[in-house]
Amino acid sequence: MSNPGKGINIDAVKERLERLKKSKKSSNLTWKPTDKEQTIRIVPYKYQPDNPFIELYFHYNLNGKTYLSPVSFGEPDPIMEVAQKLKNAGDKESWKMGKDLEPKLRTFAPVIVRGREAEGVKFWGFGKTIYEEILSNIADPECGDITDPTSGRDVVVYTVKEEGKQFATPKMRIKMTQTPVTTDREIITKIVKEQPDIRELYELKSYEELEVVLDRYLHPEKYEDEEKEEKSSDESTETKTETKTETKSEAPAETKEQPKEESSVDESSANEDIEDAFSELFEQDK
Repeated sequence: MSNPGKGINIDAVKERLERLKKSKKSSNLTWKPTDKEQTIRIVPYKYQPDNPFIELYFHYNLNGKTYLSPVSFGEPDPIMEVAQKLKNAGDKESWKMGKDLEPKLRTFAPVIVRGREAEGVKFWGFGKTIYEEILSNIADPECGDITDPTSGRDVVVYTVKEEGKQFATPKMRIKMTQTPVTTDREIITKIVKEQPDIRELYELKSYEELEVVLDRYLHPEKYEDEEKEEKSSDESTETKTETKTETKSEAPAETKEQPKEESSVDESSANEDIEDAFSELFEQDK
């Protein structure tokens, strides 16, 4: 029996599917610290070889979502423009609303996780405090460039739950020993040739699209019917996904992967490989 009501919004279903795919891809390319100590190494960024630190600005919690701001790339942002006007309005309430609408800085660095080097480069995102601590150490002559591929330093990162704070606070310490990124030629190739572009993780909407986002935030009553349709399509997509998972045949038992041995090379040869690979990367940017 056919549904006499309004049919499902196919475009909304497709959009939801793309969001799910993007979310899965993002989770594979990002790394987050936990309350257990983990060791990482910050590596040069293929798309910005002279500086591995990628400063991006985000609008948080606009209609329950996060949006990358075009100011990250020096482009105009309609939300930022309205935020500035509100801050200049002259009253406290408008100033606060403008401040809330301003994009917030989030810095990212490409890293490899020790013990999981074969997974390739991931992105570690952090706030102002960690960023300042990293830069201070690099600026200190006794520490120097921790990102240097042949003589840099690993970083130990973990989180601590502090009283009165909603989220755990990241902590870090830099190891004293200077080491190469790796002596494995395959890992060197992954770092240099197979690095992801961080723009694959976060969609940059157009000026016009962000104008609609802002309008929905300021005038939510205009979009009530549309939001109901989106919620209905999201629930439908999730139900189909669950059903598909339930009817799937049982997957074969996983085979525990044997630890991969690093290529047998002497240290001087490995350092030459690393220097050559990264020199090529830096030359391509000139």
